[in-house]
Amino acid sequence: MLPKYSRILLKLSGESLMGDRNYGISPQMLEQYAREIKTIVDAGVQVAIVIGGGNIYRGMNEAETGIERAQGDYMGMLATCINGMALQAALEKAGVNTRLQSAIKMEQVAEPYIRRKAIRHLEKGRVVIFGAGTGNPYFTTDTAGSLRAIEINADVILKGTRVDGIYTADPEKDATATRFETLSFSEVISRNLKVMDMTAFTLCQENNLPIIVFDMNKHGNLMNVVTGKKVGTLVS
Repeated sequence: MLPKYSRILLKLSGESLMGDRNYGISPQMLEQYAREIKTIVDAGVQVAIVIGGGNIYRGMNEAETGIERAQGDYMGMLATCINGMALQAALEKAGVNTRLQSAIKMEQVAEPYIRRKAIRHLEKGRVVIFGAGTGNPYFTTDTAGSLRAIEINADVILKGTRVDGIYTADPEKDATATRFETLSFSEVISRNLKVMDMTAFTLCQENNLPIIVFDMNKHGNLMNVVTGKKVGTLVS
């Protein structure tokens, strides 16, 4: 089947890399994600990725740690680069050309983020991983994902989670929760559904960038999403 989207931004949480561990990176999850991403790259889809850092460092509250918010956020940005390097290694092992770009300068391990260069890599069929969030504290990796997706003119943001879409309540806690197939941006706001943080979500709304929330851990789901099958929840 031909892909419905030619250029996507895949947003992954750091926690998704843990697998069944309590923290850190599961080699099995890395390998699984690399295989799934390779199938859509082979189908001709241009892929950019933003990954969180919650499996390594969660911005703990200041009162508990004594670490101020800005400092904690920078620590989180470095964690996303560790995840980005791990995913890059897994993708290259699977035979996918990959570039890691960082919003914080670290020339020895990643290219600096340059928008035009990122687009050129995508056009050449390379997967581009954006590390270090936006490079600024007080912004989440969701916001980084929305910002980068708009900058590279992505067709859609694919938010890969452990849940197969957006529900009326948390399906892991509430057995009566039902899944939405489609939602408008205004419905998400009026129902107070937690899709992304508000900054990230508003960026998508203002730039008419659709978001699909889907279960990344189910084999074949990523390919199903990019070929336009009814998977997860579409917000547009």
